Amino acid sequence: MTSTDVADEIVIRQAAKDDSAAIAELFLIASDGLAKYIWSLSKPADVSLLEHGAQRYARTNTAFSYENCHLADRDGTVVGMLHAFEMEADPNAETESDPVLEPYSHLEDPGSLYISGLAVMKEFRSGGIGTKLTDCAEARARQEGLPRLSLICFERNARALAFYQRRGFELRDRRPLVPHPSLHYPDGDALLLVADLG
Repeated sequence: MTSTDVADEIVIRQAAKDDSAAIAELFLIASDGLAKYIWSLSKPADVSLLEHGAQRYARTNTAFSYENCHLADRDGTVVGMLHAFEMEADPNAETESDPVLEPYSHLEDPGSLYISGLAVMKEFRSGGIGTKLTDCAEARARQEGLPRLSLICFERNARALAFYQRRGFELRDRRPLVPHPSLHYPDGDALLLVADLG
């Protein structure tokens, strides 16, 4: 089966609350370990990491909610995810005190549609699904009157970085990441990438 055949079988749909477990699984992939670190800070001892992530995405009226997710669906099975929301300036935001998270607080582009997570299940990669999800992000930004897309990518994630560069994303800022066992990459920078929609 060619990559075009796979992409043709994919339907991009709005996520529902019942998709929260699948969203959590895909967000762990998308974040290259950062979500694992963040979730572990608030996870109750008797709840698994995935369960805790699913509970977070089952919420409503918050940025990290299923409400801000679109899913790539193949015959009723979720194989990819886009999570995005408008990045708003917050002049009253407190300074990030966590040293692992502090670099990311500088990598924001207010006024853009921020892609906080884009992932495809391993066995479905290189089939055009990431392209369809990115197309969805562009359509959402235009619909919401936002002129840019933004995201954070680890410098060492060469495959993801090359994909975003092909999609017109350009480097706007960078910060050295603070190593932690949860993160997939022990060194390099976190990159703020921005794509102007014209």
